[in-house]
Amino acid sequence: MPTIYDVARHAGVSPATVSRVLNGHEGVDAALTARVRESAATLGYRPNSLARNLRRSTTNLWAVIISDVNNPFFTAVVRGVEDAGQDLGYSVVLCNSDEQPDKEARYVTALLADQISGFIVSPTSRTANIRALVDAGRAVVAIDRRPRGLALDTVLVDNEHGAREATAHLIDQGYERIACITGPSRLSTASQRLRGFRAALRAAGRTPEPELERHADFRERGGYEAMADLAAARPDAVFVANNLMTVGALEFLSDKGIRVPDEVAVVGFDDVPWATFIRPPLSTVTQPTYELGRTAATLLKSRIDDPGRPPTVATLRTELHVRASSRRR
Repeated sequence: MPTIYDVARHAGVSPATVSRVLNGHEGVDAALTARVRESAATLGYRPNSLARNLRRSTTNLWAVIISDVNNPFFTAVVRGVEDAGQDLGYSVVLCNSDEQPDKEARYVTALLADQISGFIVSPTSRTANIRALVDAGRAVVAIDRRPRGLALDTVLVDNEHGAREATAHLIDQGYERIACITGPSRLSTASQRLRGFRAALRAAGRTPEPELERHADFRERGGYEAMADLAAARPDAVFVANNLMTVGALEFLSDKGIRVPDEVAVVGFDDVPWATFIRPPLSTVTQPTYELGRTAATLLKSRIDDPGRPPTVATLRTELHVRASSRRR
């Protein structure tokens, strides 16, 4: 790769002159400017953006740290971040914490050393990792989950409302023993969806039954095992609090020859492309995932431009899509 010194020799000027021309400084003779630009083009010179970024102690890179790269929810969120970031002049680095606080901590340490200018994070349960970013003076936006004890820009969905709507729909269909599979109790999304499930039951004059509630790991295997554990309680419907666990629950029901919705109705949380392809089509609570990503990107740019402004918490609405998996025949 040609350097600024190669361009200077080719143009017959000093490296300082090349630097002033290529950085758009005024006051350089027009003929010299033309000569420098012609030499740069002839040699195929490209500015060293890394060196320039290091000099100004930041980059035009954002890091997005998500908790599960296999989850289509996060794929759509990251696409929203990336599209908005590109419009704003930023590129995106993607990191997957796998819900592991130690792995998240390693990413935070490495990215701080790389002078990343902003972070969008779906936090694990360890608030200290996010606090390290804030203490380092970096712009941070939390998505999907609210970090405990930290006031920072956050983009959420109304999990409680979505769960309440899904459960109310099952009640309206006449199901009597409605179960819930939610995520780890330490995560705000899991707690909020369980709270919405219970609120819908109480609003209908029913008492939530612990034997019909299970915590799993927001993954397929966890959904399968939770559904297997619930089978002895004989539910006639189940609300499953994320898409991957819904896959696992449906797999168990299929393995055991339990018909949906004739024997057990199912509503999942998070719409997915295959929801309308399976038979019966799956009822789901849809999150505005792409918009969540774009909103997070907008807030991050605003935080970079105005570090002192008060934190913003944006809560987006969910929408229930009723399909055959939860309708009484």
